[in-house]
Amino acid sequence: MFVYSLNLEVGKLWTRWVKGLTKLLADYAPKAMKEQKFESYFGRKVAIDASMSIYQFLVRTLALFRFLFYIVLIYLEIVVGRTGTETLTNEAGEVTSHLQGMFSRTIRLLEAGIKPVYVFDGQPPDLKKQELAKRYIRRDDATKDLATAVEEGNKEEIEKFSKRTVKVTKQHNEDCKRLLRLMGVPVIEAPCEAEAQCAALCKGDKVYAVASEDMDSLTFGAPKFLRHLMDPSSKKIPVMEFEVGKVLLELGFTMDQFIDLCILCGCDYCDSIKGIGGQTALKLIRQHGSIENVLENLSKDRYHIPENWPYQEARQLFKDPLGLVAFLVNENGFNHDRVVKATEKIKAAKDKGSQGRMESFFKPVINTSEPLKRKDAAAKATKVPPTKKSKTGAKKK
Repeated sequence: MFVYSLNLEVGKLWTRWVKGLTKLLADYAPKAMKEQKFESYFGRKVAIDASMSIYQFLVRTLALFRFLFYIVLIYLEIVVGRTGTETLTNEAGEVTSHLQGMFSRTIRLLEAGIKPVYVFDGQPPDLKKQELAKRYIRRDDATKDLATAVEEGNKEEIEKFSKRTVKVTKQHNEDCKRLLRLMGVPVIEAPCEAEAQCAALCKGDKVYAVASEDMDSLTFGAPKFLRHLMDPSSKKIPVMEFEVGKVLLELGFTMDQFIDLCILCGCDYCDSIKGIGGQTALKLIRQHGSIENVLENLSKDRYHIPENWPYQEARQLFKDPLGLVAFLVNENGFNHDRVVKATEKIKAAKDKGSQGRMESFFKPVINTSEPLKRKDAAAKATKVPPTKKSKTGAKKK
């Protein structure tokens, strides 16, 4: 019974941004989500958010470890700097829970005939750095609270604050990349956010679906999104499959409106408006159609809009995760509105159809310098040249 409730708590911890989106879709777009058996993805290529998976392995193992050994930890007075992050280790004292989790879970995927493609985070966008800084502060506070809990022998507090101190480090990522390559499993390093790269792979029909616990994958426009694919078989929880096309159809939204909904709910890239949750955000977008119109009609007495709220930049990151706007506007001083309009033109141009082949722009040109093929050379050698008569009537040798 404890393990079941523990898994639920850990599940709440990993289900990050967008806030409350799963429940919102369950209430207002139920046909967009369906339960599937793990085995039903036989033969499918699936892009997996690697960092999220590593985080799951670290948190799960840590939580169970704390439950079984918290009394030992207290009496042995293990230093807080280690109790917050170390779980399963090798003889050298190095953490291995992420490797064990990645190894066993990948084998399970392969045995089920699933073809995983692991995507790792690249450089975080500038808008997310503010959120990462907040997480660092929260993790530091949790470490201090964990020290108090260990001293007091408070089991529940130890479990809670231990999970909050977990951080996926660069070394964790490098360890897992090496493991996966040795296993012969594809590894992709995203230029920016892993969820964005996963979504791009799915949009490009390179993979069937995206697997993660981060609902941002839907906001990035992944056509098919899977939750719980990386859960242990012991949990016996079915895979939940979402289709973004059906989400839009059921909500009656365009993709731009869905992105605005997610931003209002709360995302990684900017603060939310205090007092606006999923239900209210849905109602506001249905009434006004966009964040701009929402802000024009929102009661300033009731709701406090964050100063210099960067919702436009957040919206553009979901639409253009590779950072075209960031590159032109932030780094090179281009006008924001002009660049946004230009990206819309690019998108419209791409939607018109595939570009013609390069050969269609030019007539073929014979390369006279190219050596003759053997067959052509032989034909040329056997061909008798026409005879020419000299002015005297004799044949020319």
